[in-house]
Amino acid sequence: MEFCPTCGNMLQYELPYMGRPSRFFCSACPYVCHIENKVKIKRRQRLVKKEIDPIINIDDLASAPTTDVTCPKCGHDKAAYQEFQTRSADEPATIFYCCLKEGCKNTWRQD
Repeated sequence: MEFCPTCGNMLQYELPYMGRPSRFFCSACPYVCHIENKVKIKRRQRLVKKEIDPIINIDDLASAPTTDVTCPKCGHDKAAYQEFQTRSADEPATIFYCCLKEGCKNTWRQD
């Protein structure tokens, strides 16, 4: 919104007509402001996607506390776990597990 510097009323917009440029004008006083059509984009900036850091790092999870839970992939009975609040505060936390068997390192979660 533009306002008239003379009387303070809100300026009205008028489209270009028969070679006359578009303009703002005041309906209460003779103030007129012509609008120039010389707007140019000087440069375009490319957006670069940032790398997303994983929520859970397997190396950190392997050094977390352990519990007796069965891995769904290999059947090993020991896993490390970490608890995160991934939903609202009144919902239960999500527990992420990592199998401690050397060749497996399977990760899963329990909501």
